[in-house]
Amino acid sequence: MRIRGLEMPWNRVLAATAGPGAAAHALGPWHPQEFQAECVETIPEAGDMMTFVFRRLDGAPLAFRSGQYMNIDFPIFGPDAEPASRSYSISSAPTEPWTFSVTVKEDPNGLVSPWAHENVRPGTVLDMLGPVGAFHLPDHDRRARYLLLAAGAGITPLMSMIRTIHSLPGQADVILLYHGSAPDRFAFEDELKFLTVADFRIKVVYALGDRVRPDDWSGQVGRISRALIETVAPDANGRQVYACGPQGYLDTVMDVLPRVGVDETSINVEFFSGDRETLREYAEEVALAGELAEEIATHTEEAQEALVPELELYETEYAEEVVEPYVEPTEAVDAEAEVPYDVEEDAEIAVAGTQEAASADEENVVDPAEFDTVGTGALTMSFVRSGLNIRVDKDDNILAAARQAGVRIGANCQEGMCGSCKIVKLSGDVDMHHQGGIRAREIDAGKFLPCCSTPMSDLVVDA
Repeated sequence: MRIRGLEMPWNRVLAATAGPGAAAHALGPWHPQEFQAECVETIPEAGDMMTFVFRRLDGAPLAFRSGQYMNIDFPIFGPDAEPASRSYSISSAPTEPWTFSVTVKEDPNGLVSPWAHENVRPGTVLDMLGPVGAFHLPDHDRRARYLLLAAGAGITPLMSMIRTIHSLPGQADVILLYHGSAPDRFAFEDELKFLTVADFRIKVVYALGDRVRPDDWSGQVGRISRALIETVAPDANGRQVYACGPQGYLDTVMDVLPRVGVDETSINVEFFSGDRETLREYAEEVALAGELAEEIATHTEEAQEALVPELELYETEYAEEVVEPYVEPTEAVDAEAEVPYDVEEDAEIAVAGTQEAASADEENVVDPAEFDTVGTGALTMSFVRSGLNIRVDKDDNILAAARQAGVRIGANCQEGMCGSCKIVKLSGDVDMHHQGGIRAREIDAGKFLPCCSTPMSDLVVDA
């Protein structure tokens, strides 16, 4: 069958699958999953960026669409502390799914990226959730005419798109306009140079923004503007536009594109930095992905248990004469011989040790009734480590009430996004409205975010 335009390889798998149930099963890998992945390679890139190549520990390929991202847990505070979760775009192509890459720009003032650059090396294993995101190439596009707009680290999801298009047959027309801060700050420059020579469908234009133009610079100069887009892509109004970069850059893109005739339905953007509302939207996207991953994992396990195939077992026909394996004779052991230890004495010691441990546990039992109590609400929150009872009402924020009473709980965003205030609920119920800072499996384990929770009953909390 002739391929017109651009068609992802899995598209035909779905088309050839009989029945909607089987098609849904085939589509399954494109839903988000929670898994562990091992770093197998690190590749320094220009512009203070580093590419980390991973493979899944379970040996499965990572099925994703070009432009999507992964939510990754980084154990920057140690293996026993709560990890810091960050989202990074996949920069590799889904047509090579046995490994996948994320490219991280180091922010000297950041929390995670400097740690990742310094500590993630081949052999490092990280917990991941993904793929996530609606910013990606279509599965089938008969026209496949794209204008890709990147600024700085915004090149990473677009690099996945370019690599994917290059790996696929069919008709396509791709223009990349790539803004950087200096001639030596363009990541993937060598590969992009090769692709423009090897693939006539791909064109790359570099721009330095409003900075001074070096004497040997042959690219464009000037910030993203109507004039620059008309110079680079006079037919922009006939292309699907994918843009990624800082919020200021993308705000200008969203203002300029309609003025060159690009309809809003043809504009796709991915923010690499943004305001509080933008970050909240991404957090909600990650939270939904986590819920889907939990649901899919549960259904997959149930389906595997219910659909175990009945296999016929075949036995190899051997000759009637069975040759016994030769075994080296061993010295006979006298059953009445003295053993090197007294079994009864060891049993007594073991019982005594168990009783002592039980007594110690009984002595260490914490009784909230003995705690000091503050507040006047209808419900009681008992903080066992702090040794304090706090009386609150159902509408009281748990974190605010705890801090006011002197209970120390670390917290950053205080909106249910970062997960830094995560603690364990030993008993009771809470009403939690998080924005992606906690995952379903953690909630099932009794954890919750006090910054976005109110009590529904008396609580006993490990804090």
